[in-house]
Amino acid sequence: MKKFLLIVIGLLIFSSCSTRKEIVYFQDIERIQNFDSLRKFEPRIEINDVLSINVSSMNDEVVEPFRMDMGGQSGNRGGSSGSNNASMYGYLVDTEGNIQFPVLGEISVINQTRGQLEDYLTRRLREYVTDAVVRVRIINFKITVLGETGSSVIDVPDERISVPQAIAMAGDITYDGKRDNILVIRDHNGKLTYGRVDLTSADIFKNPYYYLKQNDIVYIEPTYRKVKSAGFITSWQGIVSIVTTAFSLIVLFTR
Repeated sequence: MKKFLLIVIGLLIFSSCSTRKEIVYFQDIERIQNFDSLRKFEPRIEINDVLSINVSSMNDEVVEPFRMDMGGQSGNRGGSSGSNNASMYGYLVDTEGNIQFPVLGEISVINQTRGQLEDYLTRRLREYVTDAVVRVRIINFKITVLGETGSSVIDVPDERISVPQAIAMAGDITYDGKRDNILVIRDHNGKLTYGRVDLTSADIFKNPYYYLKQNDIVYIEPTYRKVKSAGFITSWQGIVSIVTTAFSLIVLFTR
């Protein structure tokens, strides 16, 4: 009887422990030595993005016609001319992927990177102002993190965030969350797509979903143990514990 109880207790102790493979991030990190990083990643402009477009020059007056007034003309939500309210106003990308820009009129911006749009607008505006400088930002760049972490909606002011960064900002993954099967849901050209990311593997740095796009959803699934904890009998360990307790009581009272 004593041997039986010791065996059961031992099984319960070892089965309740998490393994290194389940918990540790970036295992086998040595394999990515001298790997080309993904630092060139730059998000592309999508429908319903809100753009802050700042036009400047040595002579502020000559670029004033290229700045939309804060009242918002041509169907946009106001212009961004470097004001303190840039987060509240911007050029809304319409359902056709266009914005209405002062003087230049309708401009297609869909699928362009921020740098590409800056180069295009700079070339066009220098036909009028030789020293015009253009700066573009996506001011509604947000990421949603859900699941076994501190769920939150994250604002990304610099338009660049990776899965590890988003998870860290949300409070990291709890011990009840799967680190090897993180789901990323993405809207790409009007169609929903998804990918999986494994934080326990060094291959995450090669994953095309390593860097997140605006409006991505990151979901950390619960472990099997956490799912079972929602039931009446939480796990097979719980079943073994109940059987062991019942058997011990039977032996005690039948002696």
